[in-house]
This record gives sequence, structure tokens and C-alpha cells, in this order.
Amino acid sequence: MSARTKARKRALDILFQADVRGDEVATVLAAEAKRAANEPAREASWLYAREIVDGVIDNRDAIDEQITTFAKDWSLGRMPAVDRAVLRIGAWEILYNDAVPTAVAIDEAVDLVKEFSTDESGSFVHGVLARIARSS
Repeated sequence: MSARTKARKRALDILFQADVRGDEVATVLAAEAKRAANEPAREASWLYAREIVDGVIDNRDAIDEQITTFAKDWSLGRMPAVDRAVLRIGAWEILYNDAVPTAVAIDEAVDLVKEFSTDESGSFVHGVLARIARSS
């Protein structure tokens, strides 16, 4: 598993945890940063996870607007928390990270929801992110 794939899982954990607990993402990120400081072997994945989460925090309104626009009759609140977090990660990579090809961002997001969410989530996430990519 690549460092970026691991980083996406770490970012998912942070975003999901904040969402489910009702905590600020920045608070959960700070706690994870303390933990990561004691795990130098995982530094490569931590750096990109932090970049993802910071990017989602910095661009949350625009990302959520894109997701809501292209989710076809699904509000953010109606989505499973895992799907919501993965969509935010994928949308950030598509819209704000030129180093990640769009197809890779979509494939990685689909892989995450297939692993951690419902059976229908893969096609849902793929559809939303593909529409975001076509519009950008």
C-alpha cells in the first residue's frame, strides 16, 4: 500500500472522527499530530494526511457546495459519515491538488468507501466525484 493511500485512510479517520463526535476537525487533527510525532516510521503518510485535512478545512465551504450540487437529491446530512468524509477528500484532491490525477483521486475514493461503507457507496461516490471533475 502506497504512502498516499495510507495518508488518505488517516485523513478519512480524522474527518470521520470529527464528524461523528461533533468535534472541530482542527481539534482532532491536533490530537493526531501529537500521536504522529511519536511515530516517525509513519511520517510519510502523516504529512500527506495533514495536507489533505488542512485542505479540506481551508476549502470546506466550496468543497461542500460542489458535493451538494452534484450529489443529486442527497444533502450532506443524509449521506453516511464515511461517504461524506471520502467525498471531501476526493473533491479536495480533484479541485485543489494538481499533483494527483483526477482518475487516481476518484479510484482511491471509491476504494475507501468500498472498504469502509455500504455496498452502494462506491457507485455513489464515483458518480459525484466524476461530475465534480467534469465541471472543474
